[in-house]
Amino acid sequence: MIKEIPFSPKSGLQYLLVVAPAFLAGGLTCLITGANSSGGFQTGFFVILGLISLICVLFTLIGLFAVAPNEARALTLFGKYKGTVHQTGLWWANPFMAKAKISVRVRNFDSDKLKVNDHAGNPIEIGAVVVWKVVDTAEALFEVDDYEDFVKVQSEAALRNMATQYPYDSHEEREGNAGELDTDVIALRSHTQEIAAKLKDEVQERLDKAGVDVIEARISHLAYAQEIASAMLQRQQASAIIAARTKIVDGAVGMVEMALDKLSAKQIVELDEERKAQMVGNLLVVLCGDKNTQPVVNTGSIY
Repeated sequence: MIKEIPFSPKSGLQYLLVVAPAFLAGGLTCLITGANSSGGFQTGFFVILGLISLICVLFTLIGLFAVAPNEARALTLFGKYKGTVHQTGLWWANPFMAKAKISVRVRNFDSDKLKVNDHAGNPIEIGAVVVWKVVDTAEALFEVDDYEDFVKVQSEAALRNMATQYPYDSHEEREGNAGELDTDVIALRSHTQEIAAKLKDEVQERLDKAGVDVIEARISHLAYAQEIASAMLQRQQASAIIAARTKIVDGAVGMVEMALDKLSAKQIVELDEERKAQMVGNLLVVLCGDKNTQPVVNTGSIY
């Protein structure tokens, strides 16, 4: 596996100010000397030497390259990797070296909406946003064919694999508490932090070989597939209604118990078991009913 190694190029500004003018001056001197000569072998020699000097100056200018902030240049010489330059500025290196530009900026990848089956087998639509950057230019350029396409394909593959390991939502009820969902079951909708951490690990494991670091990965879209969306909505509504009714019944039973205890403690009225049962039934109807009750006033004896 090819790993990134640093490369120290020569200063491009120094080359422009010192080396190139020196070669250029030598070439022009040879041309001028040859032109002022009386002819013969000496004239041709100086002319050829001047032309060669000028060609060398122009050719060596190819070795100049600039590195912008958050950018790198990977250098190869006849197919052999020599190193990577991260320092910003104007630099000069062997003109025969190929200098591949690669960005090390932070990038976003927004996946398409994928249709997969969750852990329970329900078809869902899911999408994710992956924030990534290149940290090893050698691996990114030489270990994979196209690292940007590699990030896209592997991120979507990791998202599909992760979605099949968890249910869309937790519909399991706690034992002994009807209507209360079991929050210990990790679900795609309810445990966003845990799912984001799992997705990041999945994507990072697949992109390590490409020299890419995953900074963040989060679900950006999550919904049931259209063919089951209405049925699942009804199921969610039913779960919410059961949970609400459970709370109402618990509160009503507590209020009835408190009322009976206070009536008995303050000796306001003595109720036999039949009257207690009737009172409990009336209070539960009043407290648990979803509509306002209509009172019936008894103007005679309670018996």
